[in-house]
Amino acid sequence: MIESIIIGGLMTSMIYALLALGFTLIYGVSGVVNLAHGTFFMIGAYMFYLVTSGVFDLDPGLGLIAATVIVGIIGALIYRILIHPVIRDELSTLVVTVCLAVATQQLVLLLDTKGLFMVPVQTIVPNYTTFWGVTLTYSSILAFGICAALYISLWIFISKAKIGKAMRAASQDLEATMLMGVNTTRVYILTMALSTALAAVAGISVSSAYLGVAYPYMWFHPLALSFAIVILGGLGSIKGTLLGGFIVGYAETVVQTLYPTSASIVTVVPMGIIVLVLILRPKGLFGKRVELEE
Repeated sequence: MIESIIIGGLMTSMIYALLALGFTLIYGVSGVVNLAHGTFFMIGAYMFYLVTSGVFDLDPGLGLIAATVIVGIIGALIYRILIHPVIRDELSTLVVTVCLAVATQQLVLLLDTKGLFMVPVQTIVPNYTTFWGVTLTYSSILAFGICAALYISLWIFISKAKIGKAMRAASQDLEATMLMGVNTTRVYILTMALSTALAAVAGISVSSAYLGVAYPYMWFHPLALSFAIVILGGLGSIKGTLLGGFIVGYAETVVQTLYPTSASIVTVVPMGIIVLVLILRPKGLFGKRVELEE
């Protein structure tokens, strides 16, 4: 049981951390609380199904890349058309993003003419192996590796790359960044594209390695997870998001292992963590400022 908790928690936590990184990225740079973040998790799973099984019949590896890029482009377009015009009004951005989430869910239900609500998602890599007495699918191992690599890569990108430094500058002092000649609109669009692409990778990882299906209501739990993780780690903190992802991931794994028949208890875990952190440490473990931190 201990082995299952350690290994299972590690696999789950890395995916959760990547999912929440997208949420904290767009908030840290532009100040947008994207309540549609879980929607891009869902869109990623559906897009992966479409490019591998539905329309183009691509290889799962190529399908992962194609679906991620497509969702990133969709996210950039949605930001430019719907969010950017109201970005200075926090209430309006909340309304726009939550309406987007609900509208997307209903659109998927409307397009589901067969009434199945669920579509089968291919595993990226078939077969399984055993490690430390725990059975692991190759898809779950690959999902862990991809999420870890993307997390590290984005961390380096934000710290070292010129555009990454522009993103950090925009999060710290918008006016000074604009005076330095940085096109903040482009920075925000790129940030939204990266944020939604990360959510898509998390959605593809979960649906292909664990669930095996995509369905219209799968967006809410990832949104709750993202909230719990970024509140626990601190809004705008990349290292806090990583730690928060592991805390939430292991908390869920422990509950699921001890109470395998009580799925409803597992879904309550992130909500309980949100309440507890807000009571004990409202700014989270590393939350000192609003801007994007390493």
